[in-house]
Amino acid sequence: MAKIKQIIFIFILLYNFSICAENLIVGADRTQLYLPLLKNKNVAIVGNHTSLIKQTHLVDSLLKHNINIVKVFSPEHGFRGKRDAGEKINNEIDKKTGIGIISLYGKNKKPKKSQLKNIDIIIFDIQDVGARFYTYISTMHYVLEAASEEKKKVIILDRPNPNGHYIDGPILEDSYKSFVGMHKVPIVHGMTIGEYATMIVGEKWIKEKCDLTIIKMLNYNRKIAYKLSVKPSPNLPNSKSINLYPSLCLFEGTNVSIGRGTEKPFQHFGSPQLIHYSYSFIPKSGPGSKYPKHENKTCYGVNLENHSFLSKINLDWLIKAYNQTSNKENFFNSFFDKLAGTEKLRKQIISGKNSNEIKETWKVGLNQFKKIRKKYLLY
Repeated sequence: MAKIKQIIFIFILLYNFSICAENLIVGADRTQLYLPLLKNKNVAIVGNHTSLIKQTHLVDSLLKHNINIVKVFSPEHGFRGKRDAGEKINNEIDKKTGIGIISLYGKNKKPKKSQLKNIDIIIFDIQDVGARFYTYISTMHYVLEAASEEKKKVIILDRPNPNGHYIDGPILEDSYKSFVGMHKVPIVHGMTIGEYATMIVGEKWIKEKCDLTIIKMLNYNRKIAYKLSVKPSPNLPNSKSINLYPSLCLFEGTNVSIGRGTEKPFQHFGSPQLIHYSYSFIPKSGPGSKYPKHENKTCYGVNLENHSFLSKINLDWLIKAYNQTSNKENFFNSFFDKLAGTEKLRKQIISGKNSNEIKETWKVGLNQFKKIRKKYLLY
């Protein structure tokens, strides 16, 4: 009987996936709801290569509708989404449209008063992946903050969260706030970017009231892990990497490579010190990863490209790698606590706690967050 119920559940899940994925209409596609708001207005776009209406870039599409786009703001990885993680991005002119692009990554993370002076409306349209340390939501925070201070309207075109089917991880502590974690949320928050924006405003994480409009999706189901049509950043090339990202990104705060500089970033991990593993790869410099960790060195580790679909953060890979590294003293670096949002996780791993024991300490914080989150769900 239990097996029959399981088969029925899987059938329903697959059926719902086919219905929702096929009929999903993202906010950007619902032009009838926001084009009237843009007529005769000076508009700024916060976007990148994922800002699409069907297969046409949002900027190109709006220009065809005679919308006056004054400037574009771009996040980490740049307007065309080809820059390395952490790479400095300068202001530039878009060759196709001649519109000025202002980088919101680097020293200028928040739009300046002078940069918003002649703007009436800001449109934010970027595909997120639902992890606290993915910096697009930090960019959104600064955009909302700047807009609220300068009394500018913000329209967010909502998109699906490919990791929206679960919530997991430690809650960020105030002393570990940074651009890879600005809010007291878990690593995986289970919200769309539109829902997250309403939480930023509703929880008063920005001081001034913001004139915010969310253009909602149609037929969105957060229990479905959507396959994105465009990779959201250079090192998340497919659904597998996106699904593994919340678990593997913690390795960025260690001496272990997650495959930047290989054909399978965020689909395997390894280090020259993990000599007990038989699987290996060699990171090479290339597009999207100019200076990969352990460049040109053989890294031993685990291939995860065929691993089962995750609905929780996997800590076992991290714990096992720590336990088997040949030099534990240099396993963690200063970036790890920022990614984790706390020093407790690092200390728990060093002390020998297993994943179940560690996750037990997350429960109170996760339950509190779920109560807050519930107020801002749009679907």
